Amino acid sequence: MMGSENDEDSHLSPPPIIVTPADSDPLSALPPPNGGTSYIEPPSYADVIFSPFDDNNNASDDSSDTLSRSPSSSSSSDYIKITVSSPQKEQETASSMLSGGSTYVTYLITTRTNLPEYKGSDFTVRRRFRDVVALGDRLAESYKGFCIPPRPDKSVVESQVMQRQEFVEQRRVALEKYLRRLASHPVIRKSDELMVFLQVEGKLPLQMGTDVASRVFDGGVSVVEVAQPARSGRDLFRLFKELRQSVSNDWGGAKPAVVEEDKEFLERKERMHDLEKEIINASQQAETLVKAQQDMGETMGELGLAFIKLTKFENEEAVFNSQRVRANDMKNLATAAVKASRFYRELNSQTVKHLDTLHDYLGVMMAVQGAFADRSSALLTVQTLLSEVSSLEGRAEKLEAASSKVFGGDKSRIKKIEELKETIKVTEDAKNVAIRDYERIKENNRSEVERLDRERRADFLSMMKGFVVNQVGYAEKMANVWAKVAEESSQYNRESS
Repeated sequence: MMGSENDEDSHLSPPPIIVTPADSDPLSALPPPNGGTSYIEPPSYADVIFSPFDDNNNASDDSSDTLSRSPSSSSSSDYIKITVSSPQKEQETASSMLSGGSTYVTYLITTRTNLPEYKGSDFTVRRRFRDVVALGDRLAESYKGFCIPPRPDKSVVESQVMQRQEFVEQRRVALEKYLRRLASHPVIRKSDELMVFLQVEGKLPLQMGTDVASRVFDGGVSVVEVAQPARSGRDLFRLFKELRQSVSNDWGGAKPAVVEEDKEFLERKERMHDLEKEIINASQQAETLVKAQQDMGETMGELGLAFIKLTKFENEEAVFNSQRVRANDMKNLATAAVKASRFYRELNSQTVKHLDTLHDYLGVMMAVQGAFADRSSALLTVQTLLSEVSSLEGRAEKLEAASSKVFGGDKSRIKKIEELKETIKVTEDAKNVAIRDYERIKENNRSEVERLDRERRADFLSMMKGFVVNQVGYAEKMANVWAKVAEESSQYNRESS
C-alpha cells in the first residue's frame, strides 16, 4: 500500500454543529428545513465536544490520549507528550528545478518530556510520511518479539477519493495516535530510533541495512552476519534454505531438530487468538450501537421538526382555547424532542470515545501477531541452521571415510574436508547466535503478553466505567426532559381550565 506521496491530502470534514444551552428553547436556533433532510447532523468519531459525565476525561492534558506516562510504578511521574500539527506542502529537492516537480507534505512533531534519556524537555522536528515508514521498519527490525504498534498505512485509494485537505488532516490524526502509542511502550519510548526521530532535525538518519534477505523475508536471516559479512547472493541462498526447511516442516518431512514445545506459550497464543475473535465481535456490536443511537437522535430530531410544523398550524388556525392548549403541548413536545436529539448526539460522541478502545485493541492484536511471527521466524532459522550443520557434518564424515581408504590420503579430499570443517565452524557460530536470538525473542514475547494482560484489564475497566456512567447520565438527562414536558403540560392545562 505504498505509493506516491503526492496523494497526501484528505479526510471528511465534520458538519457544522448547532449547540444551545441545555435549559434554553432550541426551537429558536433551528435552521430551516432543506428538502426534507434532517437538520440533526449524524454523530462523527471526531465530534467529542460535549462535557462527559465521567471524571477521567475532564483533565484533557493528563489523559492517556495526550500524555504517555511511564508504565512503571516507580516512575509514574515520567511522561512524554507528542503532538502532530501544521501540515505543510513542500517540493522534492531533486525535482525543484523542473516545472511541475513532485511535492509532499511534512508535519510538525512537537515533543515535551521529562525522561532523562532525551536531550532536553521540549523539541520540534518536521517529518514526512516516508520518515514514519522508515521508523516503523527500523523498530520492527531492531525489536523483534515486541508488540510494536502498527503504523498507519498509506492508502493511495483514499488519497485519490478524498479531498486533499481532508486526507492530510486524517493522516495527521493517525500519525499522532501512532507516535503516542510508541511513546507509551515501556521499551520503544526509550529506543534510539524513536529518540532520533523526535529530536534530530533535518533528514532522518534511519537507513535500513543492506541485508537483502532480512528485508525480503521477515526472519532471522541476519544472524549469519555475525559470522560473515552480508552478501546478497549468500543471503538469498540462506533464504531459499529457510523456505525449503519451512516446506519440509509443513509437508511432513523429517521432524525439525527444534520444535515449539513451550506449552504455556502455545496456550497463551491460543487465548490471544480467541481474544481477538471476541474483540472483533464486540467492536462490531459497538458499531451497531453507535448506528442505533445515531438513528434515534435523527428520528427524535425529525419528530421535533414535525411537531414544530403542527404547532405553527395550530397557532395559525386556533379559535378555541383547546386548540391553544394542544399547540402549547406540541411546542413542549417539539422542544423536548429536539433536546433529546441533541442529547443522543452528545451520548453518541461519548460512546464512540469510550468504545473506540475496542478498535484500538484490534491494532494491538496485529502487533501481537507480529511478535509471535518473529518467534516463529527465529525458530525456523534455528531449525535451518541445525539441519545445515548436520548435513555438513555428514558430508565431512563421508569424505574422511573415503580419504582413509587411500594410502597417504587424498589431497583433494583432505582440502575439501578442511574447507568443510571451516564452514561447519562458521555455521555453528551462526547457529549459536540464532539460538540466543530465539531465546531473547521468546523472553520478549513472554514479557509483552504479561504487560498487555495488565494494560488490557486497566483499559477495559476504564472503558466500561466511562461507557456505563455516560449511558446512565444521559438517560437521566433525557428522563428529566420528558418529565419537564409532562409537568409543564399539566400545569398549562390546569391554568387553562
